[in-house]
Amino acid sequence: MPEMETVELETDLSLFKYDNLEQLPETYRELSEEERTERIEAAKAELGDDLVVLGHNYQRREIVDHADFIGDSYQLSKRAAEADAEYVVFGGVTFMAESADIITDDDQTVILPSMEASCPMAGMAEALQVDAAWAELTAAVDDDTDIIPITYMNSYADLKAFCAEQGGLVCTSSNAHKAFEYAFERGDKVLFLPDKHLGENTAHRLGMADSTAEWDPWDPESKDTEAVADADIVLWDGYCQVHERFTEDHIETIREEHDDVQVVVHPECRREVVEAADIAGSTSTICETIENADPGETWAIGTEIHLTNHLQRWHPEVNVLPLCGDACMDCNAMRQIDPNYLTWVLEELIEGRERNVIEVEPREKELAELALERMLEI
Repeated sequence: MPEMETVELETDLSLFKYDNLEQLPETYRELSEEERTERIEAAKAELGDDLVVLGHNYQRREIVDHADFIGDSYQLSKRAAEADAEYVVFGGVTFMAESADIITDDDQTVILPSMEASCPMAGMAEALQVDAAWAELTAAVDDDTDIIPITYMNSYADLKAFCAEQGGLVCTSSNAHKAFEYAFERGDKVLFLPDKHLGENTAHRLGMADSTAEWDPWDPESKDTEAVADADIVLWDGYCQVHERFTEDHIETIREEHDDVQVVVHPECRREVVEAADIAGSTSTICETIENADPGETWAIGTEIHLTNHLQRWHPEVNVLPLCGDACMDCNAMRQIDPNYLTWVLEELIEGRERNVIEVEPREKELAELALERMLEI
């Protein structure tokens, strides 16, 4: 396994770290919803307190209906640690299951129903790639200039570990501004990974919009080291494939169609979309906005379509609309968590077989936990 240059850590690209996908057995592929619902609930009842099932907000109804807890990634990981269940089955994507493994006890086993559930944005900033770029980035500034890396929660454990080793930390979409403040108290520049849109929106919030530069790791000829030297905030060129789809035109169109509509979007959206919206905030903020809305209000939501669908069901008194209508797509990584896979991994646990286990290596886990602890300080 390759060894990183700046951190005493062996790791690999996620493509190779999580290539042990176990195929769904033929007997599970044609289950009806009624049959799998009955079997999932029976398995949960038999496993009892030894099991906790987590369902991310972006999962389809057939998953969240069976979840013990529903929420965002870090919130769910904390729930898993508090539950103290022997088995944690995470209806999410790989980096989320890693986060759960980092903060749960060693005697808890984290299972991802399908190893194909791998976040594209997390894959845009692989730790080996960032580690290799670090030499270029640090060479672009004076020797006495300290760059503090911050990684969004939507990243792999080894990148969290890298950031910890370089004096940095992790952030969520709701506390990114505090993470930036933490970093600037300890260094001169921030490298923000992997979501450039969240980074840009955070820079605007802090009044630092004119002091950013973008680092494109995919195009060596486009790298502007002078811009990096002049900027206080360096944004890694990564993004969420779901949230980048939203445009100003979507907001203009829905305002034309609904005179009284208000718009709430996620800060992973482009800057111009955030500026055009009424509210921008994390999935928790989006949920709270709808929960606190008056009956009859109309809200258009700029985030993954399944959360919009859930909020429509959970709050029928509010007119909840997807911001981009039929153009709103689901997250193709989240889609890999198929309810038939959930049925299979639960029934395998009953038989004493653990499928698709996510386990972060001890050294990587130690450093990644440090990055998370620094986040908790803010």
